[in-house]
Amino acid sequence: QVQLVESGGGLVQPGGSLRLSCAASGTIFSINTMGWFRQTPGKGRELVATISSGSNTNYEDSAKGRFTISRDSAKNTVSLQMNSLKPEDTAVYYCYAAINLNNYWGQGTQVTVSS
Repeated sequence: QVQLVESGGGLVQPGGSLRLSCAASGTIFSINTMGWFRQTPGKGRELVATISSGSNTNYEDSAKGRFTISRDSAKNTVSLQMNSLKPEDTAVYYCYAAINLNNYWGQGTQVTVSS
């Protein structure tokens, strides 16, 4: 049984920073792409950033220059450093990973940007 467990969400003021982390556990033979998506009420889940097994990164336009995705393949973890946060970044953030040729999602962690 493969699981993704996220941590690091919370409440932050505009302009502040948060770091999200996600750890994969279970019987893991291979991990391909890992990433972060977010969802707000009434909207679909949207991509924030992804990172391939070769550490190639891809960012949604509003995340470029403010967010940095990284992974530790030895520890099966992926992180998202979020700087210069804006109220419109408020959402539930979900970790994603392609593990053993299957897609897995974390349970979601709330990020609220508000003064």
